[in-house]
Amino acid sequence: MTRHGPINSPFQDAQLPVQVRIAAAWTSFMLIYIYVDILNFYKPGVINGILAGRIWEFDIGSTLLTLFLGSVSIPAMMVWLSMTLPVRVNRFTNLIVATLLIPYSIFNAAGEFWDWAPFYGLSIGLELLLLAFILRSAWTWPRTHFDAAIATSDRLRQ
Repeated sequence: MTRHGPINSPFQDAQLPVQVRIAAAWTSFMLIYIYVDILNFYKPGVINGILAGRIWEFDIGSTLLTLFLGSVSIPAMMVWLSMTLPVRVNRFTNLIVATLLIPYSIFNAAGEFWDWAPFYGLSIGLELLLLAFILRSAWTWPRTHFDAAIATSDRLRQ
């Protein structure tokens, strides 16, 4: 095992598999995503709007709630998928989904007033930081000798 830090340190820096690190990032993303929605209830007028049957500009109905469930299910499913998919599919799926969620995360600030900029700035910033970590982890996923040999032989054939 590789040790980091001073030799006399009693602690060992365990290297976690990429799948675990990505799943942990998706879990953190989900927690922030959920808490932003929960904390949003404290904004003046939000609960009254919900009681009146409206969320933001939309009427509350089965279609809207199904769309909301679908949108929150994507990162939730990525926790599971990051731990269970085969490596190549896992890497590709994380690259695609994290990339698609970047504009979706930024959209959360649409229509908000400047007095809420710190709240949305922090929440969006944290979400983007986690998505960047996921993208970097998936992009730099370590290759095995076997994968490197296949890539080399493919290049030689061309």
